[in-house]
Amino acid sequence: MRILLLTIICLLSSQLHHAQEQLDQLLEQYNDKSIPYISVQELAMPKTKAIILDARETKEYETSHIKDAILVGYDHFDIQYVLDTVTDKHQMIVVYCSLGIRSETIAKQLKAHNYTNIYNLYGGIFEWKNEGFQVYDMQEEPTEKVHTFSEEWSRWLTKGEKTHE
Repeated sequence: MRILLLTIICLLSSQLHHAQEQLDQLLEQYNDKSIPYISVQELAMPKTKAIILDARETKEYETSHIKDAILVGYDHFDIQYVLDTVTDKHQMIVVYCSLGIRSETIAKQLKAHNYTNIYNLYGGIFEWKNEGFQVYDMQEEPTEKVHTFSEEWSRWLTKGEKTHE
């Protein structure tokens, strides 16, 4: 029985490591790492005092978002809105999207406007949900739904209810 349990733990650990490697490869393909990553575990720590910006589209945000996140969008991102909303350019800011690709693009724009303490959430809202952290709907009620952006990207969400409508 003990050997079976150890075997199961090793297999699960191996699968998690493989998934992490795949996510690393995906992000390396699209990102240049000019914005440092922050892990979902670090963001979730009570001591982490950050303004959280959601760089997804309205429909994605309305389906679910990280608590207290401010929707800034991607396709229609307006830097002036951020400049008006986040006036302290040294305040810690974490930008996220589905996986961390669109959020790097938005974070670069913040950096270009002299924001100095910007992070990209590694794995985005998918990793947030995969690691068991709560997401919220438009009524600020907990939800299991996560907008997966597309069928192709939905494979990266392993927990929660997938939707891309």
